Amino acid sequence: MSTTQVAFTQMKDGTKAEYEYLHGLEAQYIARTPDRIIESLRRLGGGLEGYQVSRYEHSLQSATRAEADGADIEMIVAALVHDIGDELAPENHSQLAAAIIRPYVRAEVTWVVNMHGIFQQLYYGHHVGIDPNARDAYRDHPWFDSCATFCERWDQASFDPTYPTKPLEHFEPMLRDVFSRHPFDPAITGE
Repeated sequence: MSTTQVAFTQMKDGTKAEYEYLHGLEAQYIARTPDRIIESLRRLGGGLEGYQVSRYEHSLQSATRAEADGADIEMIVAALVHDIGDELAPENHSQLAAAIIRPYVRAEVTWVVNMHGIFQQLYYGHHVGIDPNARDAYRDHPWFDSCATFCERWDQASFDPTYPTKPLEHFEPMLRDVFSRHPFDPAITGE
């Protein structure tokens, strides 16, 4: 093994020393996850055009509204990152964002982020030929009202360039707290 790379070319041939070395590097990489999420959020500033605010500003405004409503840290961070998938997965951004946050939050928060794209159709679907009531298929779900509130109060309302939106630095400690948790902790995720 060199000092920077393992020698194997097939995983099945790796040694204990090589995997211990890689595991240490992986731990360092995982510890920087909050930094990469912050970078991804900032990149939303140059994404989809046409709105009065960028996706980055929309994300900050959604989190600001969630905090002003008294939401807990998990929902505030969810509001902050709910559109983080727009850059790579515009057709299923909700599911990508949900997958990113899932190891660190309760199942309800993951479900809300996962479903917010369908729930948002209520506000514009009739204008573009998609079912505005697609969310009704989930009406009996225990977290239906939670997602409806997320969309009504924080997501669909956060395109206002005059709203007093808090900066990312305000939310950074919350984001770092959530994304620094031990992943898939059953006491948090309920799984």
